[in-house]
Amino acid sequence: MSRLFLAFLCFFRVLFGKKLPPGALAFLPETPTPPPRLPASTAPAPAPVKPAAPAAPAGDARPEPPRDDRPRASAAQHHRDGALALLALLQREGRLVDFLQEPLDGFSDADIGAAARDVHRGCRKVLEQHLSLEPVMPGSEEARVAVPAGFDPAEIRLIGEARGEPPFRGTLRHHGWRVVDARLPALADGIDRAVIAPAEVEL
Repeated sequence: MSRLFLAFLCFFRVLFGKKLPPGALAFLPETPTPPPRLPASTAPAPAPVKPAAPAAPAGDARPEPPRDDRPRASAAQHHRDGALALLALLQREGRLVDFLQEPLDGFSDADIGAAARDVHRGCRKVLEQHLSLEPVMPGSEEARVAVPAGFDPAEIRLIGEARGEPPFRGTLRHHGWRVVDARLPALADGIDRAVIAPAEVEL
């Protein structure tokens, strides 16, 4: 049997799923014998995967504290809240806002004086409880005083025309006030300081 005819015969036998002729086996390469498979029960189990150990901190690295993302009030906001809290105290004890908001044109001097007495009593109570005051420049009004050189314009205000260099001599019109100690109540969070007096409804 020629090799050409054998090749055609092998082609058609493979095409139609038949066995190769015995003469073609001599031309096939030798195939190595596959290794025997182990039973499933004797096959070695895969090695367990160990979880990775946590990385050790480098040097003296310490965990960062949790961040506080709450908005912080500015100094201007604290000053505003403190001023509104003091005004709320003056309104609560002396009805100061009610007195100042009331038009006085239709009242007599006697009526105004009687109302002012109550306002004075309540507001004075607030000052005595929460503030300690002293005069900026001790002395009685209309007394002759000397303004020293290097004075602080925030403490002493000159009225009229100043001539020359200090010290100046003049008449004390008002001794001024300085806060020595403030004992205002602590400001709690979550309160609308713009409401200095709640509305009152009688049922």
